[in-house]
Parts: sequence; C-alpha cells; structure tokens
Amino acid sequence: MGALLALACGTQATSDPGYQNLGGSGAASSSSSSSSSTTTTGTTTTTTGAGGGEPDGKGPPYPIVLAHGFFGFEDFAGLGFVDYFWHVKAHLATVGEIVYTPAVDPFNDSAFRGEQLALAISGILAHTGYRKVNLVGHSQGGLDARYVAHMYPDMVASVVTLQTPHAGTPIADIALKVLSDPSLNDVLDLLLLLAGQPLWNQIGDTTSLAKPMYLFSQQGIAEFNATYTDRPGIYYASVAGRSSHDPGGPDCEGGSAGFIAATSGYLDPIEPLLAATAAVLGGGPGESIPNDGLVRARDAKWGEFLGCVPADHMDLIGHLFGDAPGGTNHFDYQAFYVNLVAWLRHKGL
Repeated sequence: MGALLALACGTQATSDPGYQNLGGSGAASSSSSSSSSTTTTGTTTTTTGAGGGEPDGKGPPYPIVLAHGFFGFEDFAGLGFVDYFWHVKAHLATVGEIVYTPAVDPFNDSAFRGEQLALAISGILAHTGYRKVNLVGHSQGGLDARYVAHMYPDMVASVVTLQTPHAGTPIADIALKVLSDPSLNDVLDLLLLLAGQPLWNQIGDTTSLAKPMYLFSQQGIAEFNATYTDRPGIYYASVAGRSSHDPGGPDCEGGSAGFIAATSGYLDPIEPLLAATAAVLGGGPGESIPNDGLVRARDAKWGEFLGCVPADHMDLIGHLFGDAPGGTNHFDYQAFYVNLVAWLRHKGL
C-alpha cells in the first residue's frame, strides 16, 4: 500500500519568448515568480488564433483548466488551504490568467473521471463565454484530459500532460498482482468509502481503487489508447519528470521547450515516499531509466514532447506543501506553470 499512497500525490533559453528562469532558491513564492514575469496573459496577448471573434463564443487566449491526478483533490479534508496544485491557481491569477481546478472522483478510471471533468468544463464555458479551454493534466489528470478531448473536441483547444502514464507504469502491474483476489478489491473499495470520505469529498459509491490500477497497467492503458485517440485540430504536448539524481539521457532528449532545457543541469533527489518505487522503475544493475518515482520518462511522452523537468511526481505540483525539491535542485515549479501557459499563448491558444 505504500506505493499506492505515494501516488497521492539556469539561464533562460532565448528561443522561447518571455519565459521565467525555472531556477531559484527553493520552491518559489508567488511574489518571487510574478515580479519578473513577462508571460503573455489572458488579457494582454495579441495573438487571436483561428476562429477568434466568432459569434458562438470568445476565442483565444482560452482559460486554463488544471486536471488533478489519482488521489487528487481541490480542497483536502475540508481544510480550505491544502490544494492539489499547491498555490498554482493563485499564482497564475497574479499574472492575469483565468484558471480553474475542477475536482473529480479521486479513485476511478478516466472514462468516469473524464465525464465529470467534461461536465465541469461545460459549466466553465457557459460561465465565461469562451468557446474552448486549455487542459493541463497531471498524472491521471492527463488521461482524463485526453478522454475529454476525444469525446468533446469542440470544447478543447489543447491538452498538455504532465508526468502522465500514457504507456502505463510497471508499478500498476505489480499492484494488480497484489490485488489479484477480487474479494480483496471489494474490501479495499469499501475501506475507501469508510475511511476516505472524510478526506475526499468526491468519494461516492462508484469509487474504486481497482479501476485506476487496471487503467495504468499495460493491458488497461493499451485499451485506453486504442479507444480514446487524438482529435485533429487539438494541440497535444507532454512533459516528463526525472529524479533520483538522474540527468535524463536518451529518454529525455528531443524536448522542444527551451525553458525546460534550461534546467538540464539540475539533479533532483527523490522524495523519500517515492524512493522504493523509483528504484523499481530505474531498472536493474547497470541500468538507469529516468523516472519521477511513479512514471518513467519514456512512458510519459504524448504529442509534442517538451522535455524532462528535474522533479519527482510530487515536486511538479508543489508537494509536500510547497517544500523545495531538495539538495542543490532549485527547480521553480510555479515559474514552470507560468512558462507553460506562456508557451500556449505563443501558439495562439
């Protein structure tokens, strides 16, 4: 269960316009990232993109929707201050962005969660008057976003996935062997209902731990990829993570985003909660397979590959509770999101 619980959670490149340095003295604060921001914002961009000004709704720049991953939440345990994307929504608001963070069932497959996300997006479009949104999904949130883009392409301008297991993760296959007894699955799902509901207000009687575990397996993800294919006209991009002091290597080569390439000299120490799973994913003796503790870099690629960030699976969303990545890694996750949105704006999205 330790591996399952863990799932809960330089210089600027001159080729990228208006990007912030992703390095800093630990985790960025809102003031430190926004003070030097030159990103194109939802109110100042001069790019209109295709279809702007049509009478059926406002065109680009489109709102940003952050989709959380497995074990995700918007407000954890009703505390009012523990959010999945730690302070990212508020930080992007300081640079003029319109950002939403819908909460979906934390333990379910991406068809179920995707329908919940689509319903939330429909409400966002009705409220804001925009025709589409830009989806940014972390971990399973990236699969949810791909589902929405496939099923409801008219609502989606882009899908950017962060540390998403598009090719599955061996950790899920290992977990399925442990959970191979159907009666054990039923017991775990019952425990989620009894113990999880005080912490995750999205939990209901359809919540199931076994469903997402199957989705992340080799068989489950193959079925998902064959069913929910990419739609023409939607921009797809992906970001992988590397940790355990891994410099990346071939699996991280070819990234197209200069603001990520600028962090190539940073080495990330793995979060202790993810150390065991990172070791499994890293390969055997003499091997070094870059991963973020839960997803291998090679398995996180989809669409245009933007690169590998020096961050484990929790660092990229600012957890635990906004702590620094550790060691000499000064990766600034809040600046990352500002830069990522600037990348989308530069593309007219």
